[in-house]
Amino acid sequence: MRTRSIGSALPRTTTRVALGLALLAVPATAVATTAGPAAPHRPATAQHAPHTARAATGLDDPAKKEIAMQLVSSAENSSLDWKAQYQYIEDIGDGRGYTGGIIGFCSGTHDMLELVELYTQRKPGNALAKYLPALRDVDGSDSHDGLDPGYTKDWKKAAQDPAFQQAQNDERDRVYFNPAVKQGKADGIGVLGQFTYYDAIVMHGDGDDATSFSGIRKRALAKAKPPAQGGDEKTYLNAFLDARVWAMKQEEAHSDTSRVDSAQRVFLQKGNLDLHTPLDWKVYGDSYHIG
Repeated sequence: MRTRSIGSALPRTTTRVALGLALLAVPATAVATTAGPAAPHRPATAQHAPHTARAATGLDDPAKKEIAMQLVSSAENSSLDWKAQYQYIEDIGDGRGYTGGIIGFCSGTHDMLELVELYTQRKPGNALAKYLPALRDVDGSDSHDGLDPGYTKDWKKAAQDPAFQQAQNDERDRVYFNPAVKQGKADGIGVLGQFTYYDAIVMHGDGDDATSFSGIRKRALAKAKPPAQGGDEKTYLNAFLDARVWAMKQEEAHSDTSRVDSAQRVFLQKGNLDLHTPLDWKVYGDSYHIG
């Protein structure tokens, strides 16, 4: 059951391009509206050392990253087999055009264009290269002009190419995974907290609006401090998830909050701040298990 897309509003398209630059400009302890930490922050005081030390093992640990991919896939594709989603593509009727691939790249929100540009840079003449003019034209809209009728068929063909699979992996990491983990580590939160950031930026993207990842984080920071600012981790993560649920309910396509309520919140209530297995959760009423 796929009910989401990459962003809360189409105007966010330009913020994706600037996300990496934004990460280099925001102090880690700032109450900010951008997603990333950037400059080195001050060392935690002695009494706060346990918070930051425990967060040393991050979501970017290969085993934890695999768990993250499976958790997201359960919500995005009703399957733990996230690698089967390279070939996924459809218009889910949310105003963002085609949604495809392992992270839901969208033709209307710029990241699908960037993905195909990267793939074409690495492998000119690929099956999707001829659609680049059309992808530039439809960027920011839900239009299929210049894409139909062959685009979905060619996407699935390209998905068999290891170079296209690697391009999807690399864009996922550049735009979503790495910024989320970096900000999470700067905030002193552990693996679960970094995952809550990642899942939020996957669904909402980042930008200046209240329902973007940065807007959600800002709303949480108004209620609680993260460990890097001397706060309690569980209290802060509860505030972040509260803000996330609020953001999800602002848009009908995101209004089912089970990926938070019966997954992330469950892990938090159990005190599983490092996503240790086994994990059991539900999304849209379906049960999942990682042993």
